[in-house]
Amino acid sequence: MSRKTESNDDGLRPTNEPFAGLRGDFLRRLPYYIDDFKQGVHLKVLASILFLFFACLANAIAFGGLSGIVTNGEIGTVEMIVATAAGGIAFSLLSGQPLTILGGTGPIVIFTGLLYAVCNQLNLPFLASYAWVGLWSGLFLIILSVINASALMRYFTRFTDEIFAALIAVIFIVEAVNAIFEPFLASDSRVSTELLTLVLAIGTFALSRLLKSFGRTPYISHRVREFVSDFGPAIAITVMTGFALLESSVVIEAPEVPDKFATTTGRPWLVDVFSLPVWAIFASAGPALMATILLFLDQNITTRLVNAPSHNLKKGAGFHLDLLVVGVITCVCSLFGLPWIVAATVHSLNHVKSLADVEVIGDGLQKRERIVSVRENRVSPFFIHVLIAVSIFMLPVIKLIPMAVLFGLFLYMGFATLGGNQFFDRVILWITDRNLYPSTHYVRQVPSRVIHRFTIIQIACLAALWILKASPAGILFPVLIAVLVPFRFWMGRWFEPDHLAALDAEEEQNELDRSAMREDLHA
Repeated sequence: MSRKTESNDDGLRPTNEPFAGLRGDFLRRLPYYIDDFKQGVHLKVLASILFLFFACLANAIAFGGLSGIVTNGEIGTVEMIVATAAGGIAFSLLSGQPLTILGGTGPIVIFTGLLYAVCNQLNLPFLASYAWVGLWSGLFLIILSVINASALMRYFTRFTDEIFAALIAVIFIVEAVNAIFEPFLASDSRVSTELLTLVLAIGTFALSRLLKSFGRTPYISHRVREFVSDFGPAIAITVMTGFALLESSVVIEAPEVPDKFATTTGRPWLVDVFSLPVWAIFASAGPALMATILLFLDQNITTRLVNAPSHNLKKGAGFHLDLLVVGVITCVCSLFGLPWIVAATVHSLNHVKSLADVEVIGDGLQKRERIVSVRENRVSPFFIHVLIAVSIFMLPVIKLIPMAVLFGLFLYMGFATLGGNQFFDRVILWITDRNLYPSTHYVRQVPSRVIHRFTIIQIACLAALWILKASPAGILFPVLIAVLVPFRFWMGRWFEPDHLAALDAEEEQNELDRSAMREDLHA
């Protein structure tokens, strides 16, 4: 890279000047635009493309199918694939942080289902109502980007980030496990179908983890180990799909995609937005406010996680510019009756990890990985979504990949996201011998009873989010996420400031570097 910015240059400094955040993001990222493509010419990037293509396609199929259920087929799998492909290509080229991956999310699907139910009750055309809610929401997001609203994210801390990331990871794990064991509960299921589904899913998960960890072994050469590690998930998907084809006599669930490229119901692609009464057009701004909160928090929290200091990114963030692009994409998707897409936490974090060079620090049971550098580029997100666009014209081929394999990939991504989450690491401390606690900054500075109390509070917050998400009041899910911010500051009453600061520290990178320097001096 010809230039470097400080990794903490996140562009979240408060200002009352409109467009200041957008201008800062643009000027920060523009010098790297050509380099973003140069950095994409690498074998690691190719491995990331193959891995995330399958992951994003699985996400589009899963959430597209769910959208079809909650909207009675008015927005289905094809619409989700189109939105993911087109929106992802646009975001990869125009965003400030291209490592972020856009996609459908559970909360957005839930919101869409609630909106569909309200439209039925009021006898309003759903797609026209959906379009206007999306247009209002997109407009609100654009306005928020102009007035530098993403600067509010400076009040978010690791406390909230960890809970949100853990929630999304647990959703992936739970949904994958439910899908894997669903054939066992079906009354008309066959033993062969049940067993093959289990073998394919667990096989994909285990093989992905095994191959990914191969880079940490001493076998063969470093170049071969790195190749196997980078291409591990793609190899696992290929192997398990091939195994399923060999067992073609056993009927297993295939992706529910149509045989040809068309809307799910056969409707025209462009929505007739003026089929909605005038009063309803303006009334749509009400639910659009809630959708805006959801999209704003989903996008910005994931952007914070992607730009975490532990990832050691060098080109700076683009909170305001990213929000502007998502706002425009939301407007366009709404006009065509396509699902709204936003930063997908699990996919974005796995994208960063797939492009990272890591080193193992510590020894014995205290070994852990630390990201040394990440190949920051626009090539991988661009071609991930180009492949998804191409898949639209290869739907019969997509059906050859069993859903069990895709859910095995979901399971792998969920656990990969939990790895490196300090919240999850502290949960593990409950079953760890105190003499074998890792020598992290918070373990050295905070008594174990205080660590456990902090972790219990996070678990309670995670449980509250989970319960609310699954309740009839699920539309308030984003509000509770926002409430975690003032709650975190209120926790100062229960903890000593030094303890809370250590537990909620943004990153232990500097502390680790200082420890290494001290060890070198003693040596």
